Amino acid sequence: MTETDGPVLVATEPLDLTADMVIAELNRKGVEVVRFNPADIGADLTVSARFGCLPAPVAGQLRTLSRTAALEHARAVYWRRPGWPTFDHLEAADARYALAQVRYGLGGILYALDGPLWVNHPHRDAAADYKPAQLAVAQRLGLSVPPTLVTNDPDTARQFIAAHGPVVAKTLRWTPYERDGVPMTSWAEPVVTDEIDDTLRAAPHLFQVRVEKVADLRVLVVGRRVFGVRIDSSLLDWRTDYDALSYAVVGLPDRLVKALHAVLDHFGLASGSFDIALDGDGAFHWLELNPNGQWGWLEEKTGLGMAAAFADLLIQGKPGRT
Repeated sequence: MTETDGPVLVATEPLDLTADMVIAELNRKGVEVVRFNPADIGADLTVSARFGCLPAPVAGQLRTLSRTAALEHARAVYWRRPGWPTFDHLEAADARYALAQVRYGLGGILYALDGPLWVNHPHRDAAADYKPAQLAVAQRLGLSVPPTLVTNDPDTARQFIAAHGPVVAKTLRWTPYERDGVPMTSWAEPVVTDEIDDTLRAAPHLFQVRVEKVADLRVLVVGRRVFGVRIDSSLLDWRTDYDALSYAVVGLPDRLVKALHAVLDHFGLASGSFDIALDGDGAFHWLELNPNGQWGWLEEKTGLGMAAAFADLLIQGKPGRT
């Protein structure tokens, strides 16, 4: 067996409908799939690997309750939404220690493999997830970036808002948390100078000039395939009310497509979801890249073959491998 006919490994949490869509396409095409979640390490997930014992630099097995994969023959790894074990039955110090061994043991074995295509490698995802880095890269590659400030200095924030308003505040990274037991989230929100106080000093905040948009675009790039979807609403942040959205499949100019490919190439990503604002003059404005963004609902709304594109990319594996 070689990487061209080996299994596709899918690392994700149990209830992941998006991964289910891709796996269904892989099954339809007759490709072996081994789905696993790092959180299941133990009786439900076993991994073994040898180094320095064989001609191959690394060889081993990953076993779930129903499947076994020879790691050296994996053609691709779809790193979707995996979870890590919490070891709730252990004391806090022991749990931290055990989790570190899983991350650097199981994770280290997977990262040691040089045969499979990663969609996307977690190290690449992590590097691309820094919004300030995205903004700089996007501008270097010729994309229009709204004036943006990242600061924890209240005076600098007030000056920026006064000079550039209207301005919106955004999180630098979406992070799940609870307040009084209630799950909370955050969206892009308008901000004025009077709202800035010394609590800003606690952490950097992102402030961005509001684009006078007529629509949003969500662009999914899978390998060299590009899917553009126009999202129409009256919302500042369309994620606040999915029922208020309408969708249309759109083509994109070659210049924009080349720039988005260049962004992914810069970060070493095989796929990514881009958010772009469209203004009344037809100009495109960069908002952000989500290296592992959701897209399943867009396929359902538009009929675009996104899951099939992911399946084809995973089946192809890494270019040049035999």
